[in-house]
Amino acid sequence: MRAIVMNSIAGPLAVHEVDAPEAPAGGVVITVVATGLCRSDWHAWVGHDDIALPHVPGHEFAGVVAVVGSGVTRWTVGDRVTAPFVEGCGACEWCLGGNAQVCPEQQQPGFTHWGSFAEQVVIHAADTNLVAIPEGVSFEAAASLGCRFATAYRALTGRARLAADEWVTIVGAGGVGLSAVMVAKALGGKVVAVDRNPAALEVAASLGADHVLVADGSDIPAQVHAITGGSQVSIDAVGSEQTCADALLSLRRRGRHVQIGLLPPIEGHPRVPMARVIAWELDVFGSHGMAAADYPQMLALIESGSLEPQKLIERVIGLTEAADMLPQFDTVKVAGMTMIDPAR
Repeated sequence: MRAIVMNSIAGPLAVHEVDAPEAPAGGVVITVVATGLCRSDWHAWVGHDDIALPHVPGHEFAGVVAVVGSGVTRWTVGDRVTAPFVEGCGACEWCLGGNAQVCPEQQQPGFTHWGSFAEQVVIHAADTNLVAIPEGVSFEAAASLGCRFATAYRALTGRARLAADEWVTIVGAGGVGLSAVMVAKALGGKVVAVDRNPAALEVAASLGADHVLVADGSDIPAQVHAITGGSQVSIDAVGSEQTCADALLSLRRRGRHVQIGLLPPIEGHPRVPMARVIAWELDVFGSHGMAAADYPQMLALIESGSLEPQKLIERVIGLTEAADMLPQFDTVKVAGMTMIDPAR
């Protein structure tokens, strides 16, 4: 099969012919129809994650079951499926309790094993981790769910529990940030979107953001407080000391912050304004995707048209173009999601 292969940390990427995978016991092989290019893939490429080389990135995808391993009972060849980026083991107390996203034995395509920037990808513990794609949902829309959209959905519903008419400040208007804008508006929230890219903010506004702020070095929290009196909920959808601080400091007293963007310890542990967290009794939540068990309600909203993740897709590219684009992902100004079609 064709796949983007990474032979060194932060090194050049190229498309190569590699051996097709075999289905492990309890797992399946998926023929990838669509897979998203995400900032988390850049984190793996630059060395913020512990990966074994050579490596194939990619962790949010949709496709068709090609091979079924022994012990799989719920899936057959030809099923249209997607999966969360966290593969729970299916047997521990967290998986059995419906929280596979924090499984201590979890695997992750594109991180712990070869991922979806390829014509095929393996999913372990398929009966726990696979999600059927309704006929009314496209492969591209389903591929956007595995990391960014599902993470934003659970961050606002399962973690922050955003209520109608509450303000939410969303720092970062990339794929996950724009997903959060869409979900927040569907929940009846009022949104302030923040980004350094004016084009991304235009998309945020088109999705219903009530206010947009350009992160140009000015005092973002002060601007948010002037608009909202301090938001009830904030989200850092980027993952840096600055964006985390801006999000936290945008909150009113007893507000709720959800950290979605990864905060890698590039120069020691990241500095977070914990003095404000303590003094204002802020709640700080982590959000690590969403378990397959929680997908049906979100998929029902997508099938009904209440949520439209396909609107976030700005471009579809092939594997070769993706290999060139991934190393630039931290600096290139992209509005919306980039989807990869491995057949191109």
